[in-house]
Amino acid sequence: MKNARLEEFRQVAYKYLGRAKDATFELTDAILLTRNVYSLADLSLSPVFRRKWSSIYEALQDSRPQRRKLMQLYIKQMPAEGRPLLAGDHTNWSRPDAVMLQERTYEHSGTSIAGNKPITIGQGYSTIAWIPEDSGSWALPLRHERITSWESPIEKALVDISGKDKYKVMPCF
Repeated sequence: MKNARLEEFRQVAYKYLGRAKDATFELTDAILLTRNVYSLADLSLSPVFRRKWSSIYEALQDSRPQRRKLMQLYIKQMPAEGRPLLAGDHTNWSRPDAVMLQERTYEHSGTSIAGNKPITIGQGYSTIAWIPEDSGSWALPLRHERITSWESPIEKALVDISGKDKYKVMPCF
């Protein structure tokens, strides 16, 4: 029963991946099955990615997933009864030497050099995940997106949760 449900989920998700769906689907499997990824080329070594390494870059460039339909598919996996537990996370991607990187911002960094402020220059990412169990070790990521320079992590999380593109947040201090 669980295998049939997983197979149905994968077939519907595949349908919503847009262009380059074969390579994108294999890339997704490679991401899920690779313990440590240090570069995109590492993913091309995964046994589930049966294409040339350059297909990874082409898939990322050409794929246009139907985000709203995928989100609806993910939400259907959540039980209808009870209150879902959603977790939000803000992660920085430190890129202090990438001068040409668009939208670099000052980001909070959990690690710092003694005597320095806990910040870095790079890009921030917002993740919203459904935590299905009171105990256990897995979660279903619902959305993972870059936080632009005109958004805050909390604003981005609220937009992700509400599904509204123009959600306004009034900060309380």
